Amino acid sequence: MFAIKRALKLNNQACTLLAKHAGFRRVVFNMGLSLRTQMYGEGKFSDSKIIDEVKKVLTNHVNKQPKFNWMNQLSSRVYQNALIDLKDAFSRYRAGKSGHPKFASRRDGQSFTVDSSNGKVLLAAGNTIKIPTLGTFRLHEPLECSFVSQTFTLSKEGSRWFVSFCVDAKRLPGKQLQESVGIDLGVKSFATLSNSQVFDAPKPLIASAKTKLARLQRQASKQVKGSNNQRKTYNKISRIHSRISAIGKDFLHKLTTYLAQTFQLIKIEDLNVKGMMANHKLAGAISDLGFYEFKRQLKYKCQMYGASLVLVDQWFPSSKTCSNCGNKKDMPLNLRTYDCPVCGSSIDRDLNASLNILNWEPLA
Repeated sequence: MFAIKRALKLNNQACTLLAKHAGFRRVVFNMGLSLRTQMYGEGKFSDSKIIDEVKKVLTNHVNKQPKFNWMNQLSSRVYQNALIDLKDAFSRYRAGKSGHPKFASRRDGQSFTVDSSNGKVLLAAGNTIKIPTLGTFRLHEPLECSFVSQTFTLSKEGSRWFVSFCVDAKRLPGKQLQESVGIDLGVKSFATLSNSQVFDAPKPLIASAKTKLARLQRQASKQVKGSNNQRKTYNKISRIHSRISAIGKDFLHKLTTYLAQTFQLIKIEDLNVKGMMANHKLAGAISDLGFYEFKRQLKYKCQMYGASLVLVDQWFPSSKTCSNCGNKKDMPLNLRTYDCPVCGSSIDRDLNASLNILNWEPLA
């Protein structure tokens, strides 16, 4: 199974329609969460049972009241899926996988899910997509072939709306041309491969966007709160946040796809990203680079394309060990070349680490 995501090409009327559905989802989610929390201590009712009762109240009473007539003009599949999301949120909370569900806010983003109550639907190849209960929309990038799916999630990023859906299928793995590679991740160069390839993250583009972002944030702080001008500035800020995110995602997707399609065996360090973020001098750079997202994407793409991924022990001293003779010495971050006092070899610090990662084998 894999997901397809496409940007929608919308007019103002369609944008308003999707925004209304996102608001519908937010109202229902918050209503269900409020009622559930109010019933804490009112007997031993399960989350699922109470949320099912909320659904009945919403269906039979709430949307029949005059002030909620607007709900009847929108897709009922939105509130059905909003309550499913609420159930899932409580399930994760009870399992200790996340905190207590929080009330949804527009600032957290606009999104909602719809599905086909009649089962899976066929999506024809081309520049349009027919979304159950919503209608047909144009796409910025066409579907290259026909797909079958049932559930669709629509989300707003910056000023653009996207649709994503899952396809119950597998990609046919290709044949990787090269056997194995070790990869060292770093702040100076994002990825250094054991074959001497170096991939630098798009730092100048992100830095330029952040400079503009800071200027607009200062401008918004000086404008009248709630005014049209401030709202326009916040819309510009939202678009820049979306651009910064898109630049990083584009880089990571292209790099992980290249690696998974090129190498049969890939070895990377199992970095403790949370621990690295504790270093306030590096936290900003590490957050921008997206080490965790790189590992996440590489994992599923290796499965998708038939490559093997090995996570090297995070305590393995890849930077302190000579890749030629195995000698170990301290390597402060300011030293960019590994000069071995035993065998006399001199090699770039990151390349040396990637070679050690390639040659790493787990202890028996």
